[in-house]
Amino acid sequence: MTERAESLKVLVDKVTSNNKTEVDEMEHSLLRMLNSQDKTYEDHISYLRKLNDKLYYDLSCTDLQILKITVLQILKIEPIPDTTRPVPPVFSADQCNEEDVIKLLGKLILSDENPEVRNLKPMKTDTKQAKNPEKQGEKSDVKLSLSSDVTQVREYIIQGVKDVFHLSVYKSGILWASDLEGKLVQEDSNGVQLQKIETGDQGKGFHAVTSDGYLMYAVKNQKVVVKTTLDNKMTEFISTKNWKPLSIHYSRINGDILVGMRNIGEAKITRFNRTGEMQDIQRDNTVLYSVPHYITENANGDICTSDINYSAVVVVNNSGQYRFSYTGLGPEFRPYGICTDVLGHILVCDNGMHCIHVLNQDGEFLSLILAQQQGIDSPCSLCVDDENYLYVGQRGSNLVKVFKFIQ
Repeated sequence: MTERAESLKVLVDKVTSNNKTEVDEMEHSLLRMLNSQDKTYEDHISYLRKLNDKLYYDLSCTDLQILKITVLQILKIEPIPDTTRPVPPVFSADQCNEEDVIKLLGKLILSDENPEVRNLKPMKTDTKQAKNPEKQGEKSDVKLSLSSDVTQVREYIIQGVKDVFHLSVYKSGILWASDLEGKLVQEDSNGVQLQKIETGDQGKGFHAVTSDGYLMYAVKNQKVVVKTTLDNKMTEFISTKNWKPLSIHYSRINGDILVGMRNIGEAKITRFNRTGEMQDIQRDNTVLYSVPHYITENANGDICTSDINYSAVVVVNNSGQYRFSYTGLGPEFRPYGICTDVLGHILVCDNGMHCIHVLNQDGEFLSLILAQQQGIDSPCSLCVDDENYLYVGQRGSNLVKVFKFIQ
């Protein structure tokens, strides 16, 4: 029912947008007609003024022949041009009540049938699989692998942003995109803009979407993380106290919120749940982060951070213990947006080499994908949706490209 409601909302937004466009076209058409008639009246008034001037001039003349000609001209004055009165459009709308909405969304009906008694047979237990659930999970992933041929399947033009420095996808086709000036836009799979928010705060990976579709974003100057309510209003969700929040990530594993923060030269990542602060991701006596602008979480619980100042991807486990850092293939490595896929791969934008690096979950380099040959220039943001499609945003362009990279 929720999916049908979302689909209906998309259709309502689309019809509303189409109606607004149609009204604009009607208005322009009526204005063109009125402007044309206005020109006709102006020409006729100009004609009458010239005739009036000639009449005054001729009346001062004593030549009867000239006066006779003038009188004949007056008798042949052109009539006022015919014009039409525009007919404005009439808005027609049917009344919609609760019953109509129920018909569209459906409702639950209890069956009149008597419950059927089921005959259950004892189930045999596969002790080998029960003893090693991790291997069982690996078997389910055998069918999926990185594609040798990454293909573009569609693209979005995000209206209202200059470029795309961060992306958050709720479900396939519905995404939030933001630029460096803090403009935040939501679009659906048809390219229809659903919402636009002026956060007024510069940021990179500063927003995320929960599993039930609620938007969260960091407000750096106010030192808070806000979240949408049911009526799309923003409410304070987390206070970061003296720390400025730079980036956030919503955990699909347990619903925790990971927040990258900075305060007077120090940086850290903190894990929050609904009850408040849970865990600071730091190493004693060792600087782990400088500017954690982008955060993501891998399938094994690892926290992966793209640190632009350190030119490195820093990875710790779910309890905050350091695992490894990845510093690219050369000194030009400039890590920006970061995400993971269903296979546990780490994907990170390289704004220096204009491509995307693919690592395994232990930090080993696997490949480079989507370089300038595929039309990717200065990639800054990326994410993977629930259907394993890869979304890529770029600096200097409001175009988001979508690729199939898992087969």
